[in-house]
Amino acid sequence: MNRKIIHLDLDAFFCAVEEQRSPLLIGKPFAVGGKPQERGVVSSCSYAARAFGIRSAMPMARALRLCPNLIVVTPHYKEYSQASQKVMAKLRIVTDLVEQISIDEAFLDVSGLPMAGETIAHELQEAIINDLGLPCSLGVASNKLVAKIATDVGKTTLGRSGPPNAITVVPPGSEAAFLAPLPTSSLWGIGPKTAERLSKLGIITIGDLASTPETKIKQIFGRLTLEMLVRASGIDNRPIITHHDAKSLSQETTFSRDISEEAKLKNTLRELSASIGRKLRESNLRAQTIKLKIRWSDFTTITRQTTISQPTDQEQMIYEVSLSLLDKCWDYRRPVRLIGLGVSGLSSQIIQLSLWEVNSKARSLQQALDDLRGKYGVKIVHRGSALDE
Repeated sequence: MNRKIIHLDLDAFFCAVEEQRSPLLIGKPFAVGGKPQERGVVSSCSYAARAFGIRSAMPMARALRLCPNLIVVTPHYKEYSQASQKVMAKLRIVTDLVEQISIDEAFLDVSGLPMAGETIAHELQEAIINDLGLPCSLGVASNKLVAKIATDVGKTTLGRSGPPNAITVVPPGSEAAFLAPLPTSSLWGIGPKTAERLSKLGIITIGDLASTPETKIKQIFGRLTLEMLVRASGIDNRPIITHHDAKSLSQETTFSRDISEEAKLKNTLRELSASIGRKLRESNLRAQTIKLKIRWSDFTTITRQTTISQPTDQEQMIYEVSLSLLDKCWDYRRPVRLIGLGVSGLSSQIIQLSLWEVNSKARSLQQALDDLRGKYGVKIVHRGSALDE
């Protein structure tokens, strides 16, 4: 039996939600993201803004140069999350085999349903547009790889003056023929630099890649060579994964001006530690590796990490470890543009009883802080040790 896989991508999702919040934005060039004076970047932009050459991940200051009348909208992540949950609920009415891969993307395996994949895609699109007011594009194919690329092709073909609302179907058996004329950069695992290296070998399209001897491209892909050739032929046997275990958590801050003040950096680290600690506790997880990221004013970026003996979800422990990492790599003279903090080695490991007893007061204090912040906001209360910062 041929598999029936659908890939769904919400069109300019953040912008669509913002248009629901403020209908006056409809048809206007606007971008969702950070403030230009604070080195913000574009998270999403309306189709009217895209006509000026504005794209996601572009610095907001550059976006404003391209379109001086651009409206900059502060993100409302809570509303985006709520809208995403409503979309995923719609998908799970159709099948339990739903793999959410981001806030605005998901795969569905509808192989067990009697209707054609294209029919299901049209019904899903109609329900999401009519019931939730969110435009979306879908790709239908026999596997995840081709379904995702089908969505991308549909969005590129139709999404020039407004939401594409595209549905692109690749019939079983035509996967290789569908991929063949597309540029190699359309294939997962091939970025601009790799595509440039391939072009120097005369490999321009996915079809070119599929017909290339393995020995010719081994210098580029190494141990992944055979896998890339299989992908280029449109073959992908990966199943739908309905649950993903988190491997890491991270958060970072880009300063509006380069920072040399020790107190400012320490305070930022404390805020990042508090945020990550809260996420760990909400997910019932603990982390054993803590990683610090620093970007200097010349855009040079370094990372330092350490693994602690006992997994933790306590913000104070995360902060103290991150502070020791900062002390080891910052010379107190180089201005800092960005600072980030991440944790990995996540598990739901139970703390040993002896350690729990030793830290019972600390955990009680942390619980009290969580309760207050949950009720009144994250800035309502701080530890006394933060006052000097």
